[in-house]
Amino acid sequence: MNITRASLLFLILMIMQPLGAVMRKNGKIYVAGHRGLVGSAIMRKLTAEGFTNIVTRSHHELDLRNQAAVNAFFAAEKPDYVFLSAAKVGGIVANNEYRGEFIYDNLMIQTNVIHAAYKNGVDKLLFLGSSCIYPRDCPQPIKEEYLLTGVPEKTNEPYALAKIAGLSLCDSYNRQYGTNFIACMPTNLYGPYDNFDLKNSHVLPALLRKMYEAKRDGRKEVVIWGTGKPYREFLYVDDLADAVVFLMNNYDGAQIVNIGTGVDCTIADLAFAIKEVVGFEGELVFDTTKPDGTPRKQLDVSRMHNLGWDAKISLKDGIAKTFEWVKINHTFE
Repeated sequence: MNITRASLLFLILMIMQPLGAVMRKNGKIYVAGHRGLVGSAIMRKLTAEGFTNIVTRSHHELDLRNQAAVNAFFAAEKPDYVFLSAAKVGGIVANNEYRGEFIYDNLMIQTNVIHAAYKNGVDKLLFLGSSCIYPRDCPQPIKEEYLLTGVPEKTNEPYALAKIAGLSLCDSYNRQYGTNFIACMPTNLYGPYDNFDLKNSHVLPALLRKMYEAKRDGRKEVVIWGTGKPYREFLYVDDLADAVVFLMNNYDGAQIVNIGTGVDCTIADLAFAIKEVVGFEGELVFDTTKPDGTPRKQLDVSRMHNLGWDAKISLKDGIAKTFEWVKINHTFE
């Protein structure tokens, strides 16, 4: 059999990767944050894959910041698998204005869930970090080992520090207690059930709403924060859901794993792509008095590729899918 050098290298890399045990179809799965952008996508993916023993709680039913309530929930339900997608998230404005809430809420949510998972013998937990917790001035593309090699972007430092603590918590419990808690670092996400609030949302849903409303109301321009020059990478949330279920079935490693497309674009390019999808014919005005945030944030996704997973949905297709969902589910009155 003729095996090329590249094929041999790939086989070696695959052999070296820690393989995970496949989730049992009858195992009980807890999706924390099931109504959010990420959690709802994970629910769609699990359902499509034939998992039916899924337990959820809304925020009103279970406040994950409440340790006693979380402990009681885990003791009663005894989930086998946990997707920890619950978090307090937002864009530049929200991260910068609600700094105390962002660090407190995220620290409490992840600490309570991870500790309860350990105490109640959960088989496997997946913790979702975020690419924004990497240092502000990382070499590009960002490798997993660049974490903690510099300071995070100041505007989202409280959120970043909380998420870094969550990663350390998973690693520490694995080392001391022998748990199987894995962690991934998604790039910027978007899709159905995103937050479209103009003050607290991320850039893509905010721009989508602005242009949708501008077209609807016959406005001549849309104002965009910053210069439009920073680069960002965007991943459609259903691709992320596919990736995290893949990891739960195929990976038990101690190393964090980046999840993204490996392709980025400028905010200006993003804005013009959204403009085309929405059909807004006015002018885009960039307000250079507003902050840009991190200059560039493109993930190195070679570790995920070596495991055998790649993103499938292009940015333009993802924006179109999101826009179709928005037209059905939002009026923005």
